[in-house]
Amino acid sequence: MATEVVEREKVLSPMWEFLSEEYDYVRPRRGDIRDGIVMRIEPDRIVVDIGVKKEGIVPSTDLEMLGEEAVAEIEVGDKVLVYVLNPENRDGDIILSLNLARLMKDWLRAEELYERGEIFEAEIAGYNKGGLLVPFGRIRGFVPASQIMDLAGRAGGNSQMERLAGIVGETLHLKVIEVDRYRRRLILSERAAQRQWRKLQRERLLRELKEGDIRHGVVSNLCDFGAFVDLGGADGLIHVSELSWDRVRHPRELFQVGDEIDVYVLRVDRERKRIGLSLKRLQPDPWTLVEEKYQVGQLVEGTITHVADFGAFARIEEGIEGLIHISELAEGNIFRPQDVVKEGDALTLRVIGIDAAQRRIALSLRQVPSRDEALRKKKDYERDRNRGSQRS
Repeated sequence: MATEVVEREKVLSPMWEFLSEEYDYVRPRRGDIRDGIVMRIEPDRIVVDIGVKKEGIVPSTDLEMLGEEAVAEIEVGDKVLVYVLNPENRDGDIILSLNLARLMKDWLRAEELYERGEIFEAEIAGYNKGGLLVPFGRIRGFVPASQIMDLAGRAGGNSQMERLAGIVGETLHLKVIEVDRYRRRLILSERAAQRQWRKLQRERLLRELKEGDIRHGVVSNLCDFGAFVDLGGADGLIHVSELSWDRVRHPRELFQVGDEIDVYVLRVDRERKRIGLSLKRLQPDPWTLVEEKYQVGQLVEGTITHVADFGAFARIEEGIEGLIHISELAEGNIFRPQDVVKEGDALTLRVIGIDAAQRRIALSLRQVPSRDEALRKKKDYERDRNRGSQRS
């Protein structure tokens, strides 16, 4: 009985192996992309093993489309990607295409970039009235004019066609926003890529930035309350109070959009995704030296910077302003400081109070001798000095 079982298994085993092979065998279909190995290179065709019962043939017509240089690089034993044109022709041969496989490989790469939402760089090769033409392997992508960043502001000419022509040869960040290989449609966008790139850069900067860092940036916008600086994908704000130790009314007094500057990172708010910057923190605080440079009773030169109801402010050096109270503007009762001084007046003033901790200096115009009085005192001084020298 055991002998019969053994004999039966010997007969059935090859049959099961054959059936298993038939079951596992996947017949090639038109449109399949398969990995293959070059078996022979003949004058009018290339024979490729794609792992099925028959070898496939790449005909001369496909090799002509591939080009002489590309064909010359192929050698026996090379691993290649092939496209199944016909799984079985009249002669029973499998007809393959190397050219279409390379095209399909580019379409598959485009689909992969679209699904992943990845950004890539490409050089612009041409243009038409609707936008830019971009090589993408062996296929071609298109960037519509509406998907180009700031096309109206680009250099190159006054008309849209001239501006498009001026972009040819540039390398742009691009993103696939539509791909349809059956309609041979590959639409790219610089605008979408730029938005995503800036978002990624902002997230990276927010992770990396630390308070106290010094960064290089470009002024991207000016407004009444400060200046925005592009740090390389993310904007930080220099509040008007952080522009200078001196009084600044508007950022345009210091720079223009496009200026390159170094900035001090004042604070990083990762939750609200805000970056606070400072320009004045890159310079020493002039108030730290006030008590060394000035003494009560000292005469200083100042320029009126602002006139208020209670007095006037005068700058005595960059970053240092003092207050001339209305009572110290002139002798007698004064109702309007504007009747005595105006912005821009250059005056000699006397220091009558210093509080460096509170960043305050009190000044007086009233206690400064008039020109006639100063000349009289100078003559009196010289006369007394001469008398003293005669006695000696």
